[in-house]
Amino acid sequence: LSVYFFSPSPMAAVRRMFRRTTLPAGYRAASTGWEQLQYQPGLGSHFSTEAVAGALPAVGNTPQRCAFGLIAEQLTGSAFTAPRSANRRTWLYRGLPTAVHRPFQEIDRGLIRGDFGAETVEPNQRRWDPLPIPTARTDFVEGLVTFMGHGAPEAKAGLAIHLYACNAPMERRALANADGELLVVPESGVLRIATELGRFTVAPGEICVLPRGVRFQVLVDGPTRGYVAESYGAPFMLPDLGPIGANGLANPRDFETPVAWCEPEAAPWRLVHKFCGRLFEAAQDHSPFDVAAWHGNLAPYRYDLGRYCVINSVSYDHLDPSIFTVLTAPTGTPGVAACDFVIFPPRFMVQESTFRPPYYHRNCMSEYMGNIRGTYEAKEEGFLPGGGSLHSIMTGHGPDADSFRKATRQELQPVKSNPNDLAFMFESTYAYRLTDFARDNLVQPNYYECWQNIESRFDPNNPEASHD
Repeated sequence: LSVYFFSPSPMAAVRRMFRRTTLPAGYRAASTGWEQLQYQPGLGSHFSTEAVAGALPAVGNTPQRCAFGLIAEQLTGSAFTAPRSANRRTWLYRGLPTAVHRPFQEIDRGLIRGDFGAETVEPNQRRWDPLPIPTARTDFVEGLVTFMGHGAPEAKAGLAIHLYACNAPMERRALANADGELLVVPESGVLRIATELGRFTVAPGEICVLPRGVRFQVLVDGPTRGYVAESYGAPFMLPDLGPIGANGLANPRDFETPVAWCEPEAAPWRLVHKFCGRLFEAAQDHSPFDVAAWHGNLAPYRYDLGRYCVINSVSYDHLDPSIFTVLTAPTGTPGVAACDFVIFPPRFMVQESTFRPPYYHRNCMSEYMGNIRGTYEAKEEGFLPGGGSLHSIMTGHGPDADSFRKATRQELQPVKSNPNDLAFMFESTYAYRLTDFARDNLVQPNYYECWQNIESRFDPNNPEASHD
C-alpha cells in the first residue's frame, strides 16, 4: 500500500498489484457457459456472493489489505442519509477501482435524448409500428431510440421511454448510465447481459432492471428488439399490496439476482458513460468486470412475467389496470408513480353482467403501451408486437369499434384469455413529450379511425336500447 500512495505513478502501481492477484482454480470466470448461470432469489435482499472463495472480508467493508490483492469500492444508489428502508448500496471487491480509465470524450449519442423541456406535446392518440431491425452492424447502445419522456436527468426527476433494435454484441464495450435506473422489456431475441455484479439472460416474457451506475455489456446473437423505461428519480420497487394482504402480484422470491463472477482480463475496453442524456466514452486497459466478490442490496435483477400472480374480479366489473402492476417507481406523493410497469397477462375472465374489455377512459396519468407478443384484447388489429401507443393525459381511449361490438354481444361464460398474448404499459403521472423521431417516424396516421365506427344507440325513450 505504501507503493500505491507514494509512487510517482500511482495508477501504474495499482495495475502492478492487480497483475499479482492470483485466483484459485474453479472461480466463476468469463469462460463459464451462459447456460450454467446461477441466481440468488429475492428482491431487496442484502446479498453476499463470491466468485473467489474468501474474497469477502469477514468483518467490515474496507480492510487495510483486501484478500487476493483486491480493492474495496462502494457503489451507492441512494443518499448516505436515506432511511434504512430506502438505503441502497453495494460493496465490490475488485482488481482495479473504477477511477482507472483515460479521460472521457463526448461521442455521438445517435437517437438518445434526455431533456424533454423543448420536445413535442401530443394530445392526440398515437400508435407506432415496430422499429425495423437495422441492416448495418448495430449494438445495444447504437440501437437505442428515445421516443418520449418528461423532465431531465440532472434534476433526478422524470423518466424516458426508449426502444431498442440491434443485431450485434457490444464487443469490449460497456455502458454505465448515470442518469437513472433502466427497466428492460425484450420483445424479440435473448439478451445476455454481463455486469460488474454478475451475468444473466433475459428473454421475451422476462424483464430485467439495471440500477443507476452499474456497468454492463449486452450481447446478442442476432436481431433483437424491445423497450426500456428509464427512471430518473426513485428506483423501481414492488407496489404496496394494501388489503390484498401479504401475497400476490409479483412475489419477491421470484426475482433473481446474479451471483458474482470475475473477468480479470488485461485487454483494451471502451467504457460508455451516459450522463445528462449525452454519451461519453473512455478507454481502459482492463475489463470492467474484475469483481471477485460483492455484498449489498443494490444489484441488477430479472423477473419472469409468467410467474405473476394475477388478481381479477370474480363477480362483476373490469377492475382498474393498477391491479396488474409489477413494479413501480414512485414520486414523493404516496400512490402517485413516475412509472408504473403494468402487464396484461393471460388470465381467466369470469365477470357477470360486465363489459369485459378495458373500459373507455380518460386518465390523469399518461399511458404508453407496448406489445410483447400476440394481440391486445382491446385492439385486435394494428397493435403489433414491438409497436407502441400513447394516450396522453385526459385523452380519451378504449376498445376499438370491432372489440366494442364483440364484447357487447358475447355470451358471458368463464373464459381464459389467449396464453400467447402479453402486452404492458408504462404509466406515469408526468405528461410525456415526444422526440422528433417519435413525432415523424413509424406513426400510424389513421389510428384515430379505429373508434369512428362506434355508433350512438342512445334512445331516451327506450331503456332496452342496445348495441345488439
